[in-house]
Amino acid sequence: MNLSYKTQRIIVITTFLALPLVLLLLFTYYPSVMLVWYSFTDWDGFGFKNMHFVGLKNYKEIFTNPEYFRILRNNLYYFIGGLVQTALALFFAVILNSKLKGRNVFRVILFLPYILHQVAIAIMFQTVYHTSYGSLNKLLEVLGLEAWKQQWLGNPAINDWALAFVSLWMYMGYNMVIFIGALQSISDDLYEAARIDGANAWQSFWHITMPSIKNVVELMLILTLSGALQAFTVPYIMTLGANDTSTFLMKTLDVAFKFNQFGLASALAVVLLLMVAVVVLIQRLILREGGTRV
Repeated sequence: MNLSYKTQRIIVITTFLALPLVLLLLFTYYPSVMLVWYSFTDWDGFGFKNMHFVGLKNYKEIFTNPEYFRILRNNLYYFIGGLVQTALALFFAVILNSKLKGRNVFRVILFLPYILHQVAIAIMFQTVYHTSYGSLNKLLEVLGLEAWKQQWLGNPAINDWALAFVSLWMYMGYNMVIFIGALQSISDDLYEAARIDGANAWQSFWHITMPSIKNVVELMLILTLSGALQAFTVPYIMTLGANDTSTFLMKTLDVAFKFNQFGLASALAVVLLLMVAVVVLIQRLILREGGTRV
C-alpha cells in the first residue's frame, strides 16, 4: 500500500505523540479532574462506598474558618525569603559571571547547599538554632551580644523567619546557576557598545541585562511563589509545625491523613491551585507592563 508523504507524516507524528499524550492524560489531567470531584464530597480515603456528594460544603468550611488562612500567613515568610533569595542569586550571578579570579570556586561553594539533602540541612540547622548549644547563640556570646540570644525555633515572633532563612540558604545557589546560564547567553558586543556610548555599570545592567533575562526572572519568581506555598520539609522536620510554624501544605496533609477528611483536603488543594494561578497571572501582567515601559 503506497501512502502519500503527508499521510506518512501524520502517522509518524501521531505515533510519537500518542504515548506522551496518554501519559499526560493518565497522570496529570485525570488526577486533576478527580481532585476537583473529591473536593465536592465527604470522602474519607478508605473507599468509595461511603463517599457522598456534599456540594460546596468543603469550600464553605475553608472560607468561613479563619484558621486556614491564618496558617497561610506563615507561607508569606517563605515568599519574602524567596524574593530576597532571588535578588541575592542574581547579585552573585552577575559578580561570578565576570572575570573574577577564583569564580568557579565561589560558584561551587554557593551551589553546594542545593546538593545536600533537605533532611540533612534541616537537622543541621536544628543544631545551629539550638538555644543551649547552638552555634548561632555561641557566636553571639563570643561577640559579646548575649542580649541578642534567642530561642530561634521557640519564639513565635522570629521562628518563621529562621525557617525561611534555611530555605533561602538551601536554594539560592540553584537560582544563581540558572541566572549565570541566562547571563552567559547575552552577547558581549551589547555591553561593549554600551560602554562606548558612555553607559555605566548600572545603566548596562538595567537596560541590557534585565531585559535580556526578563523571562528567566519571571520563571524564578513563579518558582519562588510555588515553592513558598509548598513549604513543607524544613518546618516539618525542624518544628513539626509547633509554635505556630505550620504551613498550608502541612495543614492540608494533616486534614487528609490525620483526620481522614480527604474531601476537605482536596478542596484545600484546589484553593491552593487557584491562588497560585491568580497570583501568577497578576505577576505576568505586572512584568509585561514593566517590560513595555523599559
